[in-house]
Amino acid sequence: MKRFADKVALITGAASGIGRATALRLAHEGAAVACLDVDAVGLEKTVSQIGAEQGRALVVVCDVSDERSVQGAVAQAVEHFGRLDVLCNVAGMLRADRSHELKLEDWNRIITVNLTGTFLMCRAALPHLLASQGNIVNMSSTAALGAHPWMAAYAASKGGILSLTRALAIEYVKQGVRVNAICPGGVKTALHGTMQLPPDADFDLLKRALPFRDFASPEEIASVVAFLGSADASYLNGIEIRADGGALS
Repeated sequence: MKRFADKVALITGAASGIGRATALRLAHEGAAVACLDVDAVGLEKTVSQIGAEQGRALVVVCDVSDERSVQGAVAQAVEHFGRLDVLCNVAGMLRADRSHELKLEDWNRIITVNLTGTFLMCRAALPHLLASQGNIVNMSSTAALGAHPWMAAYAASKGGILSLTRALAIEYVKQGVRVNAICPGGVKTALHGTMQLPPDADFDLLKRALPFRDFASPEEIASVVAFLGSADASYLNGIEIRADGGALS
């Protein structure tokens, strides 16, 4: 399929995991891809993989939690490719803490990267998406829908992303911009693999959030991003798709 032929997509978190898989998927379907991340080395690998398939991609080093960095990154992408059609907000961070031990600086960092970063990207991209009648795909989480122990900050940030998604969807619906979200469960990425649970964590509390099958691959989540970002989802706006292998069913 070439659902993104002649389209330009901007993807945050593109140096690894779901972000890289999304960049590769959209490029494979014809998109020119601006790849954003703080990890320049990882971005080069992603762009190299896209180039090996004769795709078009651009490395844009960006900290989504920094307003000036975001503004410069979006401007660079639009200047290079001439337009913007799809914004995929994938960048994020995850940690687990007992809530009564969670430091304010750690709370603020997660909220700033996950939620404020998503807002900053949306705000900077919207003028260009209004011009192209484009769309936004935000990355929320099942932590926004069901109880995940030790993840109060992460859950709050992802719940905020869901509310932001709905607010933007209705605000811009008459101007032709769609905004949707995905709520993955566990995904086989470095983000999940390096997360450390609190000492002596009670795994009985975590069972309700686990899928009955293996964790998803980044490519399985990227396929949902590609659907929502394409014309195949033209009548979907302000929704979230839960991709968790049935964990919260």
